Amino acid sequence: MSAFWQAVGFLTRFPVPKSAQSLEGWERSPRYYPTVGLLLGAAIWIVGWLAEMGFGEAGTIVTAVVAVAFWIFATGALHLDGWMDLADGLGSQRSRERTLEIMKDSRVGAMGVVAAIVLIMLKAAALWQLSSVEGWMAVLVVPAMARAALLGAIYYFPYIQDKGLGSGLRQGVMPTILFVNAALVLAVSYGAAGLPGALAFASLVPALWLFGRYIVRRLGGFTGDVYGALIEGAEVLALLVLLILIEHIG
Repeated sequence: MSAFWQAVGFLTRFPVPKSAQSLEGWERSPRYYPTVGLLLGAAIWIVGWLAEMGFGEAGTIVTAVVAVAFWIFATGALHLDGWMDLADGLGSQRSRERTLEIMKDSRVGAMGVVAAIVLIMLKAAALWQLSSVEGWMAVLVVPAMARAALLGAIYYFPYIQDKGLGSGLRQGVMPTILFVNAALVLAVSYGAAGLPGALAFASLVPALWLFGRYIVRRLGGFTGDVYGALIEGAEVLALLVLLILIEHIG
């Protein structure tokens, strides 16, 4: 169970046993990332449900903002930080070496702030719209979709930092792990949101491939910040695709 608790402790702020604070099981922890995504999605759904009970139907926008605020808090803003760092680096239009230096800088620039604002607004607006079309159940699986995409990135694309959050993770991701997790997330996506859910998850495959190829060409490979940015971007993409599909195919 140490690998599972490593995954929980790394991806969320949920409490974990003290024994999980060691590095035992770290390399095997990625196999549990989508499962942790399901736990996170369930927690977000519960928070949204409680907020909706308190604010009522007239307060759906407040419910959406509360859910996104909890979403950020529950992940410790770890992935959001990667999103901002990548935006600062790529937005600088500098050389590969200078871009990586900017991404490592703990300070956040204008591009990172703007990117974070846009991302949060899109998430809140998407959740608001999903609640209005009775698609709130989809929030259960969106975090799992993004973390399944992360597994694909860990397996298929190189990691360029010798010492970083993502070092050693690739050894724990095998084709069977990818297949089992993809099948699990696909099944849960269909169960929670029907055909739109399954298609939204499928849409992440070409998006991941295009994003990964661009990152490899631009930076030479992935970093911890890119992993975080991938999760945030995949979540937003999945939400937007869900909205489109629910609107057109129900």
